[in-house]
Amino acid sequence: MIVRWGLAELSGVLEEVGIKRPFAVASERWSHLDLRCVGRWSEVPTDRVEHVAKAARGADGLLAVGGGSAIDVAKAVSAATGLPVVSIPTTYSGSELTTSFGVRDQTRRTRGGGRGAHLTGIVYEPRLTLELTRALTGGTAMNALAHCAEALYVTGSNPMGRDHALEGTRLIGESLPRVLADGHDLAARKTLLEGAMHGGVALEAAGLGLAHAMAQAVGGRYGLLHGAANALCLAPALRFNQPAAEAELARFAQALGTSDPAARCEELSRLSGYERLRDLGVPEDGLSDVAEATATRPGALANPRSASPQQILELFRSIW
Repeated sequence: MIVRWGLAELSGVLEEVGIKRPFAVASERWSHLDLRCVGRWSEVPTDRVEHVAKAARGADGLLAVGGGSAIDVAKAVSAATGLPVVSIPTTYSGSELTTSFGVRDQTRRTRGGGRGAHLTGIVYEPRLTLELTRALTGGTAMNALAHCAEALYVTGSNPMGRDHALEGTRLIGESLPRVLADGHDLAARKTLLEGAMHGGVALEAAGLGLAHAMAQAVGGRYGLLHGAANALCLAPALRFNQPAAEAELARFAQALGTSDPAARCEELSRLSGYERLRDLGVPEDGLSDVAEATATRPGALANPRSASPQQILELFRSIW
């Protein structure tokens, strides 16, 4: 994987990975960028993967510009076609570093997913994050922080993943409050991207846990932004896992610069604008079904403490 910093490096990265005729996956928000592609798909998110693949015929690679939704579309097409992907991430999702992807329709409801994307390059440009809203900034950064926390204690945890998780936690804990205080702090934005990058590596190395399983289930059912769902679900999952992962959460707390990581995550979630699931349109009478769906997700099964649907329901109720 080739990683470079600065948009001026894009042409060199494309040349290094052998892409001469890139097809772009980027929403209209990035229409002003001169990407010099042979074609472009701007419906993001989309579940029309076959249509995107058809539109990309004649290209020799994919260029994803945007957050996790755009990058996941490109990864889904890559898995279907074998085309290599170069990403320019504009949020803190970490999706550019994982071969797995989720497929959502335009209402953001889950329509599937898979693995097998062919990742070849990443270009990070902090300037493209300067106009992110507080909610998108905080939500996607909290998603990255959840990647770090879970990589410390899920069943797939390993030394490499833990090292990246702790470094990612340190960088996110240092920079996210600064970015939320001043969204145009370019140095803090760059540090936050670096933290999210480490979180993405940790995720690919170790996998997901209960917090993500909860976020995926409730977000996929009700069309919530993935970052928003993770911002709310991380704290209750940390508290639930405390008895089974005390040492790991102590290391997470130290890296985050706090004695109470769940409380700190709640604070960062509130600073990002997220307080309750009800504020995002999640109905109380839907929580039971979402809890049932969560219990069977891979993240819940890889969690260090087994969680029954009833226990998960109580966690959802705590943030409803």
